[in-house]
Amino acid sequence: MTAPAPVILAAEEVSKSFGSLKAVDRASMEVHRGEVFGLAGPNGAGKSTLFNLLTGIPIRPDSGTVRFGGEEIQHRSPRWIAKAGLKRTFQTEAVFESLSVRENVRVGSAYGSPGRPARWNATACRTALDAVELGGDLDRPAAGLSLIDRKRLMIACALVSEPTVLLLDEPAAGLDPGDQEALIRLLSRIRGAGVTMVIIEHVLSVLEALADRMAVLDSGQVIVTGEPAEVLNDPRVVEAYLGPGAAR
Repeated sequence: MTAPAPVILAAEEVSKSFGSLKAVDRASMEVHRGEVFGLAGPNGAGKSTLFNLLTGIPIRPDSGTVRFGGEEIQHRSPRWIAKAGLKRTFQTEAVFESLSVRENVRVGSAYGSPGRPARWNATACRTALDAVELGGDLDRPAAGLSLIDRKRLMIACALVSEPTVLLLDEPAAGLDPGDQEALIRLLSRIRGAGVTMVIIEHVLSVLEALADRMAVLDSGQVIVTGEPAEVLNDPRVVEAYLGPGAAR
């Protein structure tokens, strides 16, 4: 049996409360270098809060440890974490509508890779846009992009600074089945280029198609981790989505 790849990102007993609400409750997970790891769970389960705790944007854990490349990062600044190679996107398609496609990616480059020479930035921006199939739209205003192309642009803004791990927060949200298939193909190519990914997703067919392993959260806790087929048929997961007694 082949040994698993080294762990590149890990959360260990991570918790976060907002007043009396425990949004993340002693959650632990490990992501191996080169894999696609999925996070699923019903609305309010704590998935996006866990993403925030991993990247420090905009909050940090109350307790627990986050490790990236073996180093503790829960006390590091979001800028430091991004420069170290842990990049993310957000649920909403946040683009600068007054800027062109190319200019949006240059902003991402300036944040994630400050101090690089202009020639490197220009090449990196084009490479990132080619990777998401927007290389022919460099000067197109971002305001005119379709939903799937806005998502492509957000991914390019994260890819431009050459992440070691890319965290995607609900990339398939709002997409029709055809665009979901296009997204799966795009993310498969990015994974093939050596980028480790962690994906939050409500569209479970996307995780089934992409994820090597996945975890399901409920009420801030990781209730099961494993291969997608195993996890999605687990009675605990069925009850988390459909309610008590649904698995019987």
